[in-house]
Parts: sequence; structure tokens; C-alpha cells
Amino acid sequence: MSRAGAFALALAVLVAAPLLAQDPKTDPKTESVHVVLPGETLGGIAQRAEVPRVLIIEANSLKAPYALRAGQKLVIPRRRSHTVKAGETGFDVAMIYGVPWSAIAAANAIKPDAALKAGQKLAIPTVSAKPATAAAQPSISTDPESGLPDTAAPTFIWPLQGKIRRAFIAGKQGQTGHDGIDILAPAGTAVRASAAGKVIFAGQGPEEYGLTVIVWHAGRWTTTYSYLDKITVKVGDKVKATERVGLVGQTGLAEVPQLHFEVRRNKLAQDPVRYLPKAKR
Repeated sequence: MSRAGAFALALAVLVAAPLLAQDPKTDPKTESVHVVLPGETLGGIAQRAEVPRVLIIEANSLKAPYALRAGQKLVIPRRRSHTVKAGETGFDVAMIYGVPWSAIAAANAIKPDAALKAGQKLAIPTVSAKPATAAAQPSISTDPESGLPDTAAPTFIWPLQGKIRRAFIAGKQGQTGHDGIDILAPAGTAVRASAAGKVIFAGQGPEEYGLTVIVWHAGRWTTTYSYLDKITVKVGDKVKATERVGLVGQTGLAEVPQLHFEVRRNKLAQDPVRYLPKAKR
């Protein structure tokens, strides 16, 4: 074999090696978790997965120089998108995906306070799938629409003690319900996280909600705390159950000092009382 022929053969083997090593059962293009094979690189995996390299780095908290080892497990974050519906706000989108609105806005190069338009397409960035440890629950199933696991309910506690002024009312077709419960309490009373999780919204919500905090728990469970006078956490904070997230106020639609509290699963409002310990009388 000529010197040129030997070089060409060696080059062909070098190029083909990653493909020969690839098991069709472990194709990054279809996997949500990829086990690194000998000789694989981050760039090569990203290319085959058709996912930007930076998203894999962020999803796995990788550090430069991003060297991989055989047997290492990598989360392959799938690109998600959302088409804005009429009347939807950044607040709504953040609550649906469990991703801070500030992160979604940054990923789409728009200002956090920008108004959304019906039909607008938004890229939903990947966030760590691990909120505060205490919130983790066994996985039940995965909804391919959101990419987040559906889990059993966290153990919720009352965010404060007080009389329920207005109960939960399930919305029916053509009728408006009440998506949570309103709990009376003196202005300035501490509002506590109902379960461990991560703050995905903290600020002025839709007009009727007033100052609002949303905490994302395991899977697709969130709790919402509204009508606040003051917010004591910021987006991205990990909170423990009973940790203060704000102070009772009279913002939004509140006519007297109270807390509007919601529990949502798979985007849908649930009756919080079903998940809270039986109130002491």
C-alpha cells in the first residue's frame, strides 16, 4: 500500500470510529439521557443529538474544558417552544413550564416587561430538573409536551394560619372559577413556602393578582402566593418548606389584607385544601 493510501485509510478509520462505536439503542438524537461511549466528545454528541452544545453544558452543570469520560451520563435537553395564546402573559408562560420568565425573556432576546402577542413563538430554555432536595418525589410519567416529569404531590403545609375568606371554585365551561383560596390574616403576616422548591416568579403579577411569588416544586407542581405587600425572595432562590416568601398585603383585587394561594398541577388549578393538612379548629 502506498504512503498516500495508508494515510487515507487511517483517516477513514478515524472519521468512522465514533459511528462504529455508536450503538443504535443509544442514539443521542432520540435519548433524554445519553451514556458516553469511549472516544465521544461533547461537540460530537451535541451534533448527533441536534441540541446546542451550550444547552447540554447548562443542563449537566459541566465545567470547562468539558472533558467527558466513558460511562458518564448526560442529560440531553430537548428544545421546547411555546406559542403564545391570546391574553397570555410572561407570568402565565413561566407558570406553565416552571422556568423563570426572566430566563425565557433572555432566551428570546426580549425585554422582561415586553407585551406578548398571540401567535408569538417562544423558545423555552432548559433549567435544572432538581429543585430543592426535599421536594423530590418518585416519578410517575412524563408528558412529552412539557418535558417535565409528572410526579406525586409534594407534602404541602399551610402558608399561614387564618380563616378562608373565599374557597376554591372549579371553573366550568363558560364560567369563571376561583383558582385558589383566599386566607385572611393581618397585614405584614409572614407568608411561608408551602413546600420546598425553587422561585420561578417574584414580582408584579397580572393586575388582579398584585405582588406575587410562584414556587416550582417537583415535576409540574407549583404554588402561587398573591396579594402580597412585600416579596422577600427573588427568582432563582431555592426555598425550604416554611421559609418566608413574602408578607400579607392588600394588592391586586384584595379588599382587605389576605393571601391568595394556589396549587397547580400540569398547569391546572387544584383545590389547595385537598392537599393541605386538616385545619385546626
